Amino acid sequence: MQELNQTQIAQRLDQLTELSVQLGSSHDTETLLERILIVAKSMTNADGGTLYRPSEDKRYLDFTILINDTLQTHQGGVNGAAITAPGVPLFDDNGEKNLASVAAYAAHFGLSVNIEDVYKADVFNFSAMVKFDQLRHYHSQSFLTVPMSDHEGELVGVLQLINAKDDSGAIRAFSQTDQRFIEALAAQAAVALTHQRLIAQLEELLESLVNLINIGIDEKSPYTGRHCQFVPELTMMLAEAVHNTETGPMADFRMNDADRKELWLAGLLHDCGKITTPVHVVDKATKLETIFDRIALIDTRFEVLQRDAEIAALKRQVAAGGDQAAVAAIAQELAEQQAALRAERDFIRDANVGGEGMQAADQDRVRAIAQRRWTGPDGVERDFLDADEVMNLTIKFGTLTESERKEINNHISMTIRMLEALPWPKHLKNVPEYAGGHHERMDGKGYPRGLTKDQMSVQARLMAIADIFEALTAKDRPYKKGKMLSESLRILGNFSLNGHIDPDLFDIFIRSKIYLEFAHKNMDEKQIDVIDEAKIPGYTP
Repeated sequence: MQELNQTQIAQRLDQLTELSVQLGSSHDTETLLERILIVAKSMTNADGGTLYRPSEDKRYLDFTILINDTLQTHQGGVNGAAITAPGVPLFDDNGEKNLASVAAYAAHFGLSVNIEDVYKADVFNFSAMVKFDQLRHYHSQSFLTVPMSDHEGELVGVLQLINAKDDSGAIRAFSQTDQRFIEALAAQAAVALTHQRLIAQLEELLESLVNLINIGIDEKSPYTGRHCQFVPELTMMLAEAVHNTETGPMADFRMNDADRKELWLAGLLHDCGKITTPVHVVDKATKLETIFDRIALIDTRFEVLQRDAEIAALKRQVAAGGDQAAVAAIAQELAEQQAALRAERDFIRDANVGGEGMQAADQDRVRAIAQRRWTGPDGVERDFLDADEVMNLTIKFGTLTESERKEINNHISMTIRMLEALPWPKHLKNVPEYAGGHHERMDGKGYPRGLTKDQMSVQARLMAIADIFEALTAKDRPYKKGKMLSESLRILGNFSLNGHIDPDLFDIFIRSKIYLEFAHKNMDEKQIDVIDEAKIPGYTP
């Protein structure tokens, strides 16, 4: 058996040290696994090697990487062809441990197996290997199989090397020194793989918690749930377009995979603060809606006024006796009075629906109707509309009062507070800033912090565009209809001119046809009209 000299041992220690450094710095599992096998082969001068990983159900050892120099085979890993070999069963049909396979044996007992010549060994079943040798005109001889286990003893993988060679190229047995070095390598590799697995599990847990928050928002309000799905999608579409831009002010913007994950999470969480906003405010479809639409109460009051007018008219007709002219005049007066009440009722119903801008004359008419007197069920006469109803019905834009709008706007402050309270790892540290900046404006007139363009990241600025465009085009909001695509782009274009959104990012949004890609995927086709980009404000084709 070949013994190593001091120089060779030093070289192996260098390889082991170098691999340790790489294991600690690598974040790509496939690259990591391939490097482990290549170093193990090089360290023992093995002709071939295989790295197995346990299957998801723990019933098989799946081939992960297979390399053989003589056969010029490289399957799996980063650079190899697709794996064609079936997995090695860890259990037989009766559920008993498979001890006939050397790899399965090493996996079950956590022991290394060093075989000098497999054709002379009678402990394990090498029939499949013999067939392989016959088929490929190969000769398998020495085997070294080493299990890789984590700190809890759970199997991480199995490393198997074949046909160690001496300096002349002749096949030799794997020495005890070979075995000890490979066991040390396997131990370090198991730690690195476990570390990566734990990181992956933590990231999966984080994403699951994010989805849990969005499920809570969705259950609370299906309208905001859809928004929480589409904004990150549109944000990433625009981010990729900016990343691919090679000219203009945004030519230097680039993202790596970690940057993408950070932005995606921020998009998913950009409205997480809405979980604290009352549902009747988030979903307020009409001006009088709280937990129900109070327009029904006002309709009832109109019915009372109609009834009271009719009763008063009938009493007057009875008092008129047989004066047919008087009776007819009273009937005509009643019809006009009831028609006026119906017109006022219809007007109040229309006023209850939020719009783009209520005229001052209509606001005054609401106040005039409020001065009518009516008698309630308690027999007390009072104004037809109370102060709260007048305040709501005279809202100029939309359906929210000033205090309700502040409640809605407070969701972004809550989002920032919630996200900044979390101990984000270094590669996700910008999530609060990205998510918390989508209501800021380039001119500093946004909220909650009044940031200007120079104080905002590119990611927060592009999320602002995604947030606005999705809100404009959404057809499922209870307080508005989805706007046509052309109108949405006109509004967004004017925003780019008046300091609301970043004009450079808006230019890419249009030039890269992101708006059209998103529209065809997520908008109602009836909303997608013909777009003349030359007519979009703030954009020059």
